[in-house]
Amino acid sequence: MKKLPKYYIVEASALPDVFLKVAEAKRRLQTGEASTVNDAAHAVGISRSAFYKYRDSILPFQNLMSGRIITFQVLLMDRSGHLSGILSIFASNGANILTINQSIPNNGVAMVTISAETTDLLCPVEELLKQITGQQGVVKAEIVAG
Repeated sequence: MKKLPKYYIVEASALPDVFLKVAEAKRRLQTGEASTVNDAAHAVGISRSAFYKYRDSILPFQNLMSGRIITFQVLLMDRSGHLSGILSIFASNGANILTINQSIPNNGVAMVTISAETTDLLCPVEELLKQITGQQGVVKAEIVAG
């Protein structure tokens, strides 16, 4: 007998209503809109037992075409405020920072890797990189993934 796939991607409109309600209840719990499973289940119109039955089986699919995650690598001088300036550039241009990883400074510089979701970016990525490169304390900046 042919083995069936463990996972399927199914358009939301084809799902039974209870699955969508479980997904919404999970979202409400994650965002704090509901403080208990009982509150979340009641708000979306399902029983707690339905929530518990399907909660581990329902996960939203993040469409990679709807947004891009871009990873920047910045060689930054080890001075107070330089990283804060870089982060301000991301914020002012509508980039949502997902991760920041900084190495321990060596010879007065540190490598900083920043991954950002750019769906709501207010300028082209190239312009964002140009702004980062021009920031005080930046020795070198480049896009390494995305």
